[in-house]
Amino acid sequence: MRRLLPAPSPDLDDDALVEAYRSPTGRSLRVDFVASLDGAVTVEGRSAGLGSPGDKRVFRVLRTLADAVLVGHGTAAAEGYRPVAADSAVGRLRAALGRPVSAPVVVVSRRASLAPGDRLAVAPTVLVTCAAADPDRRAALGDEGVTVLVCGDDDVDLPTALDALAERGLEQLVCEGGPALLTAALAAGVVDELDLTIAPALVGGPDRLLAGPLPDVVRPRLLQVLEEDGVLFTRYAVDR
Repeated sequence: MRRLLPAPSPDLDDDALVEAYRSPTGRSLRVDFVASLDGAVTVEGRSAGLGSPGDKRVFRVLRTLADAVLVGHGTAAAEGYRPVAADSAVGRLRAALGRPVSAPVVVVSRRASLAPGDRLAVAPTVLVTCAAADPDRRAALGDEGVTVLVCGDDDVDLPTALDALAERGLEQLVCEGGPALLTAALAAGVVDELDLTIAPALVGGPDRLLAGPLPDVVRPRLLQVLEEDGVLFTRYAVDR
């Protein structure tokens, strides 16, 4: 992998890639997506069809640098999410950087759709939901070790949720989708960074980067471009 912008550099090793994506200390929400040239984010319902070895490297680095992984329940279910394990590639990289070997997965679900017995229905998973969600489901998940945060009345209030997570020491978050959560986060003005992998593919599928129109046009600022085998790895700042 090589850097094209801001300063060209060939052959970024793992240490250099970590530094390329390291953020200043303090609260931040960065969003990590892979998309085709025409804006599709899945092939047959999953993002793996657009991925590449370089995309997996960036994915691991962003998880390593984050205090927690934020994801919508639909994406977590479709992609088969599970807790970040200490013996995984991410866990080993976190250990090498002196970070806690595991990071909580924070599942966002208005209906508290995470069910007892699911792979993520264990500690240290966090469920962010709202007061309208089934209270018995919320209690059952709490009994399984899931931390349940009620943020909002009829829908999830993302600013309130991020405040609650920061109070628990989860300040630097990487959001891995899906499009509905990205759209809601942009509309709420809580996104600080977009890390978008652009795959050289045309898909034409229904799953797009955004799930609908935004209240206002968002104009991110380009910070960095990496490249490997025709795949572009872009890093944008999103001014609130």
